[in-house]
Amino acid sequence: MRSLRIGISIFVAFLSFGLISCNRQSAHVADGVAATVNGRSIMLSEVDRIISQQTGGQQAQLSPLELAAARLQVLDGLIQQEVLFQRAEKEGLLPTEDEITQAINSEKIQRNMTEEEFQRMLRESGQTEQALRETVRKQLAIQKLQDKVIGKIAISDKEVEDFYNNNKQQFVNARGVGLANIVVDPQDNGYQDDAKNEAEAKLKIDEIYQRLKTGNADFATVARARSEDPSNVRGGDIGFATEEQLRQAGFPQDLINKFFNSMQVGDITPPIKFPNGRWYIFKLTDKRLQTENLTLDSPGVRDQIKNALINQRRSLLNAALLEVAMNEAKIVNYLARNMLNSPNNLSGVRPAPAATAQPTGSASPQK
Repeated sequence: MRSLRIGISIFVAFLSFGLISCNRQSAHVADGVAATVNGRSIMLSEVDRIISQQTGGQQAQLSPLELAAARLQVLDGLIQQEVLFQRAEKEGLLPTEDEITQAINSEKIQRNMTEEEFQRMLRESGQTEQALRETVRKQLAIQKLQDKVIGKIAISDKEVEDFYNNNKQQFVNARGVGLANIVVDPQDNGYQDDAKNEAEAKLKIDEIYQRLKTGNADFATVARARSEDPSNVRGGDIGFATEEQLRQAGFPQDLINKFFNSMQVGDITPPIKFPNGRWYIFKLTDKRLQTENLTLDSPGVRDQIKNALINQRRSLLNAALLEVAMNEAKIVNYLARNMLNSPNNLSGVRPAPAATAQPTGSASPQK
């Protein structure tokens, strides 16, 4: 069964796949067409552009055999995407222009991206805003198609009870704490409002702490705007951890003791410098001092089980959807045909790097 490799993340899809040509005319290999799906062309130039993005512009370093394999793999993903998009189109599941705009704006907000940064990202990736909108259109249409299939799933009470009885060990609220953090790194890491040395890092973390202490600033809002850590997109949230997990993560024991004793939910720590050189401010978001065995009547347990059962079926149904759509579509893979007709053009190895002269008997570089 073909695996479903269609991603839903808008910007990941934008950077990884690019814009698929929608030429509806039949075409041939000589015209640069890699494949057609129900008469719509996928151009070889689009395949090669994606390979260039994936290799950071180093596709020339691939041997003919490696390039041929990469082309087949990328083209397979583009064919699958086009097949699903056309099925969504046929079922009347195309997004509106407002939905496309909203999806792009939501991604900007999640990434804390200004309009200037957004336009720069477009320029650096060599794409126009209209090209991005067309990519988003396809991704949203495919998402709607998959959601329509998933919406048919019905989970019975007996399935929920059977899952719980067979997996009781999973339904335990362990003793632990929930945390969020704001991080300042003295290294030049390219993050927003980036501190670039020790002095700047200390000044920044102290300024953030004083602002939080006044009570006039929301921790999550500050984290999104100023934290130099991937958790900033979640408002600094780093999840729930047991005491042992905190120790394994390198948290000092005296800090762990504060979490479980003197600190109350909502409290924040003063700035703390970890051995990795980064400064941290932690917020206690949850606190559980005893391990609790959950039952089916515990809040959220039934919903958690239902979601788990739905997710188990989701991947299977999405794969089945793709299989049916591929079987019903008329696909002509000119690239694969051309390879079969010219197998001797696929041999070759990557050129060896140029040798660098080394003085005889020279010592190893000093570290």
